[in-house]
Amino acid sequence: MRHSVPKSPQFYVTAPQECPYLDGRVERKLFTALNGPDSKVLNNALSKQGFRRSQNILYRPSCPDCTACLSARIPVQKFSFSKSERRVLKRNSGLKREVKTPWASFEQFSLFKKYVESRHDNGGMSGMSEAEFTSMIEETSVNTVFCKYSLQNNESGTILGASLTDIIEDGLSMVYSFYEPEYKELSLGKYMILDHINLAKEMNLPYLYLGYWVEGSEKMQYKSQYEPLEVFVDGKWQLLKRKNLVKNNADLIKKSSEDPSYNTIYLPTNNT
Repeated sequence: MRHSVPKSPQFYVTAPQECPYLDGRVERKLFTALNGPDSKVLNNALSKQGFRRSQNILYRPSCPDCTACLSARIPVQKFSFSKSERRVLKRNSGLKREVKTPWASFEQFSLFKKYVESRHDNGGMSGMSEAEFTSMIEETSVNTVFCKYSLQNNESGTILGASLTDIIEDGLSMVYSFYEPEYKELSLGKYMILDHINLAKEMNLPYLYLGYWVEGSEKMQYKSQYEPLEVFVDGKWQLLKRKNLVKNNADLIKKSSEDPSYNTIYLPTNNT
């Protein structure tokens, strides 16, 4: 019997597992495979609805008792660098940004391992092999670039930081970034975000997608430093306002269960 491949993407939910951001919480993810000729269209559509890409998977949190994870993006045309942010840019003026085709190297893997062991030793990527790292960098069915940051005056071009970045319809999406942890004085993580704001402006793209901002997670609070910042709440993008963002997490949980449109996913239409 011959089976045809469905045109609409199939969505699945992961089994409950320990939340990596909030102690005592359980997480589940809604996900779909990203492959085939419509991958770019699907990535564009779902990125606008709070999904994130991990290799050839698109996912977003689908936790029954929590809505703390909110997709975040910076409207770059409205963003003005603060004095401290301009100082970060100045401190890193000796770095050269190269936008390349995603291609993994042992130098990149070594820096990645050093970064993970320093910053996320207990995270899910701590045991990643070189082959798995290569897959993360190179396996993409969408428009992805590898942004490499190295010292301009270094003939060997030693890499100090990197970001795997998707170019989507309305912006840049920083899929994963890592950097040299020994150069704390350079604030390399912050610098790469600020430089991506400039890159999005250069490309006339309106947004920079940062992944998830998690209320109550100390390691995710840095994203709220960038103002203005929009978060995907209640089925739409809203300006992050600390005072009234989520007055009561239970309100959103209740609304999501009562209002079917809250969790609606809008898929791209096939006009061909």
